[in-house]
This record gives sequence, C-alpha cells and structure tokens, in this order.
Amino acid sequence: MKLSTSVALLAAASAQAHYTFPRTKVDGVTSAEWETIRITENHWSHGPVTDVSSPAMTCYEKNPGQGAPKTVNVRAGGTVTFTVDTDVGHPGPLHFYLAKVPAGKTAATFDGKGPVWFKIFQDGPGGLGTSSLTWPSFGKKEVSVQIPSCVADGEYLLRVEHIALHSAASVGGAQLYISCAQINVTGGTGTLNPGQLVSFPGAYKATDPGILFQLYWPPPQQYINPGPAPVKC
Repeated sequence: MKLSTSVALLAAASAQAHYTFPRTKVDGVTSAEWETIRITENHWSHGPVTDVSSPAMTCYEKNPGQGAPKTVNVRAGGTVTFTVDTDVGHPGPLHFYLAKVPAGKTAATFDGKGPVWFKIFQDGPGGLGTSSLTWPSFGKKEVSVQIPSCVADGEYLLRVEHIALHSAASVGGAQLYISCAQINVTGGTGTLNPGQLVSFPGAYKATDPGILFQLYWPPPQQYINPGPAPVKC
C-alpha cells in the first residue's frame, strides 16, 4: 500500500509540472480559455508531445482543422502574451514561430501545414559549464513575444513552444508543450525577409542536439536551439 501511495504521489507531482497555454493577452485584454488559441489535445491532461515527427507538432490540436472562435488583433511591434496553466514547470528553451495565412484562408481555417513557419524568438540557458543552469522561462505564469515591426499585415498563426529537457538524455525524452494563437497583424512595414521556412512536423529530428540533450551531468558546455535562427527586422 505504501509503495502504491508513493507511486501515485510521484505521478501526481509529475502531472502538476505539466502545462498548457490557454489564453492570450494583448493590450491588457486577456481572452477566455481557448478563445483565441486552438484548443489543444492536452487541455485536460497537460501532457506533452514527445514524438517530434508527430502531426501534433503543428499546433497540438484536439480537433485538427477546427480553428479557435476568435482571432485577436495585434499591432506590429506589439506584444502577445500567453498565460500558462499552471506555470512552466520544467527547465528548457522557449520558442515562438509565425506562419502567414495564405490567400483564400483565414487564421481560423489555415492548418499550418507545410514549410510556412519562421522563428521570431528563442532563449537559452545561463550558467553553461556549471551544475546550475538557469532558464529564463522556468516557473513563469506568462510568456510573451514581440511581433516584429517589419512583418506584412494580415492574419497569422502564432505558435508558442516550450521544450522541457529534464528527461531529454534519451531519444523521445524531450517534452514539447505547444499552442497556436490566431492573430491579425496591422501596421507592419512588410519588409521582413523570413529566411528559412520550416514545417511542423519536419523542422526537428529526435537526435537534434537541442532535443537529445543531457541536462544534468556532465555540466553542458553549450545549448543549440533546434530549428532555424530567429528572424530580425
């Protein structure tokens, strides 16, 4: 009985460390849950994607092909915040990607498939080479990104991705937490060169050094974020 209780407590603790990104906040206005973000498959379990070749890598949608009820307006150069339920409970990098909605589609009807994504933000650890790595997003209840001022106007999918590395020392051990918001950008200059466009799935391999990563020992000397470099205006 004691062993069963201990296992149950460990499982509960692990689940509590999992997280979702259910709301956006723009210009001080916070959406309802899954109002401007496509409801994810883990909206109850809070569990991660662990197979980087899975179709879930696009937006981790519970109902693929079904958009969120609303699309939020954002000024180019403005900030979009995702709330975290409950918080970013594992160490690892934070990434944001944009995908421009093609002609004939809306943010609610675009599936985000194919080489359409460009990275607009990534972070990395402090304390490399020591046993005390720190990650900027760890423990955060909100994560934010600035929309580049040079993007073209129009509707986009904005993809947030956090990669938890606490079990990433073996293939399939990295945990990815993903959501896609639907945004409509205005006031952009349209001069951005998005560079390399990538697909989800397809952008990452299970053996990429930023996915297959020994977090603890020996102390890592570098961290290489998977995917392309972030674009700049």
